[in-house]
Amino acid sequence: MSSNRHLVVPTIELCHESDFETIVSPDGLISICGFGSLLSERSARSTFPDLIDFRVARLNGFRRVFAHAAPIFFERGIAKPETKEISSLSVEPCEGETLVVTVFEIQKSEIPAFVKRELEFRFLAVIYDNLLFGASIQVLCARYSDEEFFQVRCKGSKEIYFQHYGRYNIDKIWRDDILPCRVYLRHCVLAAKNLSDVAYNNFLDHTFLADRKTTIREYLATTGSGIMEEEPPESLKTRYGG
Repeated sequence: MSSNRHLVVPTIELCHESDFETIVSPDGLISICGFGSLLSERSARSTFPDLIDFRVARLNGFRRVFAHAAPIFFERGIAKPETKEISSLSVEPCEGETLVVTVFEIQKSEIPAFVKRELEFRFLAVIYDNLLFGASIQVLCARYSDEEFFQVRCKGSKEIYFQHYGRYNIDKIWRDDILPCRVYLRHCVLAAKNLSDVAYNNFLDHTFLADRKTTIREYLATTGSGIMEEEPPESLKTRYGG
């Protein structure tokens, strides 16, 4: 199958919950893309207990980048602001890149909770190869911007922003000077490894630090060495166990 099939249908931004209706299947389902923690089926089911048909797919034209501060890591006590190890993963357009991802379906009724949980992302409807049945549409959580987050998601309210980020002393979300949250990075690497050797090597070589130059393979071999030997806190061993 030619990877050019990804380019047949343009990427569409889903700006409002009502926009998701345009890609809901006739049986009331919507496809979600997993590129980080959702590479793990166990992790995906902890968030979406009723997900359907967890599978591997291929996504062209995007790269994974650790470039945004994630409040959930502060809530769970695994962020390390003193070393700037506070970043989660997002994806952004990048010509020539190909990602091994996962895809699964959720019920249309789960869309509001999904949007609320992933509020800092840009929601895109993109085309992917499901490797067996050709091109299909999925929802992808991509890079957003601080200005859009504040004006659109927070409605220009400093109070709303404070509830999401300000209380963790985060005044900028999307940054190029932060590093991966250690527990989360280990989890993502293990999740990719558990999928397949192809997924594992794709994650190591097509996932970048916020500098967009250093791959995760390079990072783990240098300044990030030791991360894979660190166990997550007992309370998070299931959630972040790969």
